Amino acid sequence: MAIEQTLVLIKPDGMRRGLTGLVLDRLESAGLQLVATRMVKVSEELAREHYRDLKDKPFFPNLIEYIRGKFHDLKHNQVLALVYEGEGAVALTRKVAGATNPEDAAPNTIRGSFGRVTTKGQFENVIHASGNVGDAEREIKLWFTPDEILQPIYPTTSASNGKSAGAKAWAK
Repeated sequence: MAIEQTLVLIKPDGMRRGLTGLVLDRLESAGLQLVATRMVKVSEELAREHYRDLKDKPFFPNLIEYIRGKFHDLKHNQVLALVYEGEGAVALTRKVAGATNPEDAAPNTIRGSFGRVTTKGQFENVIHASGNVGDAEREIKLWFTPDEILQPIYPTTSASNGKSAGAKAWAK
């Protein structure tokens, strides 16, 4: 199995509920190595670019508000962005994370243990985990510059439209 890197975001609900250490422990216990981290107050532009593949879904506006912390108090409107590395890191991280819908997630996963669906029907699933290797590369380049990652493995070409600081820094 190949060494991969993947993006993990601890979302505002995870930050508000003090789940950061528990999430990090589970990912580390799975054998993943942390190679980059940064705290980010998510702009609307970053949120829209991150979730661009979901722009035609009816829940897209709600998703943008959620990742920006608009459903949480102002003290918790940031995310912790992380890059993990390891053999098969993308699939392994998704396995540890569990199903997107916390009600469908296995109890021993992050989302199964800590996620919930609010009375208004909002998924609070604690973390984002890249869906595949291509998404992981694009997302890492969106959220991080090359010099912020201890062991960069992706080629230095732009992964987005070049509007984000991360993607610009990856351009040759």
